[in-house]
Amino acid sequence: MISEIRIQGVASYQSLVTLETDKKVNIIYGLNGTGKSTLSNYLYDPLSAGYESCSIDIGSDESILVYNQRFIQDHFFEADSLKGIFSLSKENKHVEEKIIDAEAELSIIENSLKAEQKVIEEEQSKISELKDKAHEKLFEIKRKYTGGDRVLEYCLDGLKRKEPLFNYVSNIPKPDNEPAKSIQQIKDEVEAINGETAKKYEYLSTFSFLEQKIEESDLFNKIIIGSADSSVSALIDELKNSDWVRQGLEYIPENIIDQPTSCPFCQKKTITKHLASEIKGYFDKTYDDSVNMISNYLERYINAADALLPLDSYKINSFVENYLSELTEKYRSLEKSLNCNINAISEKEKKPSIQVALVKTDVYVQEFNEIIALINNDISNHNDRLDNIDSEMNRLRKEFWELMRWEYDQTIAPYFVDQNSSKKIILDASERKLNASKNAQIKRNEIAELQKSTVNIEEAVSSINNSLVNLGITDFSIKRHCDELYRIVRDSNSDAIFSSLSEGEKMIISFLYFCEVCKGKRSAAEISKKKIAIIDDPVSSLSHIYVYNVGQLLKTEFFLSSLFEQVFILTHSLYFFYELADPNHNRRKENQKLFRLSKNSDGSNIKAMKYEEIQNDYHSYWTVVNDRNQPPALIANCMRNIIEYFFNFVQKADLSNVVQKPELQGNKFQSFCRYINRESHSLGQNIFGFKEFNYDDFREGLRLVFEVTGYPEHYEKMTKSIAT
Repeated sequence: MISEIRIQGVASYQSLVTLETDKKVNIIYGLNGTGKSTLSNYLYDPLSAGYESCSIDIGSDESILVYNQRFIQDHFFEADSLKGIFSLSKENKHVEEKIIDAEAELSIIENSLKAEQKVIEEEQSKISELKDKAHEKLFEIKRKYTGGDRVLEYCLDGLKRKEPLFNYVSNIPKPDNEPAKSIQQIKDEVEAINGETAKKYEYLSTFSFLEQKIEESDLFNKIIIGSADSSVSALIDELKNSDWVRQGLEYIPENIIDQPTSCPFCQKKTITKHLASEIKGYFDKTYDDSVNMISNYLERYINAADALLPLDSYKINSFVENYLSELTEKYRSLEKSLNCNINAISEKEKKPSIQVALVKTDVYVQEFNEIIALINNDISNHNDRLDNIDSEMNRLRKEFWELMRWEYDQTIAPYFVDQNSSKKIILDASERKLNASKNAQIKRNEIAELQKSTVNIEEAVSSINNSLVNLGITDFSIKRHCDELYRIVRDSNSDAIFSSLSEGEKMIISFLYFCEVCKGKRSAAEISKKKIAIIDDPVSSLSHIYVYNVGQLLKTEFFLSSLFEQVFILTHSLYFFYELADPNHNRRKENQKLFRLSKNSDGSNIKAMKYEEIQNDYHSYWTVVNDRNQPPALIANCMRNIIEYFFNFVQKADLSNVVQKPELQGNKFQSFCRYINRESHSLGQNIFGFKEFNYDDFREGLRLVFEVTGYPEHYEKMTKSIAT
């Protein structure tokens, strides 16, 4: 079934026009020039030039048969021979039964083909859905890193659309271990070499301690005392107060004459010149040399320690940040050891007689310099990166994507597992479908071979000729031309028969031929499919005598036939449109959909049409009825339509009950009643057109219908108002 037709960019269809339907019968009314032929030509040959922007939603096992001017040209204008229409002979029952069985088997195979195709489509849809979800998830990368500070946006060059981004990330091998660097670290490195503040950095100074050997001197473990030759040496040594005595010498005058001077310790006049000389003699040159050496060590040690720069001078370098805690610790340890030794040497200088132990600073110096070396290594790497910025940016880009691959593995890995599972299902279903297709072709070939022995075109010849006679056409007919062709003939057997026919006769013969095409097969090898009939203005050149008979033919042969899954009728004739539209609301709602095709400055347009809109032209029928000079068939059919519309829509009365009124049972009204109620009759009775009838009897019958049902005023109103 056709569910939707989309047509645009051709002829008067300037913008997209859509026809949607779910009904078997679709009747499209449009005046000439509104686009009916363009629509039917598209359905006749959807692949022809100009229709590239048009499309149609239709099942795969359905066949579209189109009757329009293209059909007439293809089958009639080039030659008077018509392509054969094959019908199964009813005489070869045995073969026909085989064909029926083979077609049933083919139907089962084709159903399996549909089932496998459904499996394939479902899995393809599943893959598509999984793909969309995975693509959307990974597209977070683009949204996150191409906004904000945009530091890492360069990593997404060429990868800012969903599919390329997903394909790129999914093709990166998943790292064995989680990448060590975080996004922030990668970002910091990028900014360091490519940001606004990117620059080379100076190396940090290591600490070279030049006086480390002082710490190894034995002098600090030696007890420095004065000369043993002094008379006071024994006492000083015994009291072990040489440092105290040495300090007191500073307060003894250099020249003591005759009188004793005050003792710096007890403040009594006890220090004589001799005693002062003996005390000073205790602190001899050896003692002084040792003390001077200590002082020299102290000065040198302090000067060497001062070479250690302040910690803050290191902190200002941004590369120290990653080592700050450890650097601070090592710096403090080194600084502390140096200060401890300075204090110890100072104490030794003040008190030469004491022993002091110095801290060995070589370990602290080494540990501190090792941290500085690590920092300088980072600085070196950074400076090298600046010298090789392109390769470094590529390296960081690679690290970025490896991290993304790790972080989004929970999306990527399940997607490929599910995709591979669906692909396996599709592969298996495709293999089964291929085998089924082969079996279906074998079965079609079998059916074609069987049909070759049973097909004939005699039924179609007979059917078309019978229909011509029923329509009152006897001056031409068709005959079998050869095994697969007909030929139009006259009794005189003149050439170019079709070109000599009137437009109405051409329309009738071509349409009857089309009916047989729809009922039969176009070749002996054709396999039955669901049929959709498209019929474009089959009454465009017909007199009113034939219009309603063609309408009845359409209803019987197409609308009510199980051969057709769907029927589309296009017409410019309002009367024909009325004839085809079912006046019964429930049946119409179930089976029919009405459309109006119109055109304005914006182009053609198709809109669904309510049946109630037809009633706006109810007075058109009365205009015809009131004019006795109109063709009899037209008057009679307009009377029937008036009664149908009035009683079906206004009174909801059944037409068969209306014409059963006793007042209408007289002989003079039998023809009227039979025609008005002709839906109850067979096609054979209805196909005849009225050439003559008693206008007054029909007019009187119409009046009685309204009178006996209680609406004489309506009749009087319509006959007078419309007539005037």
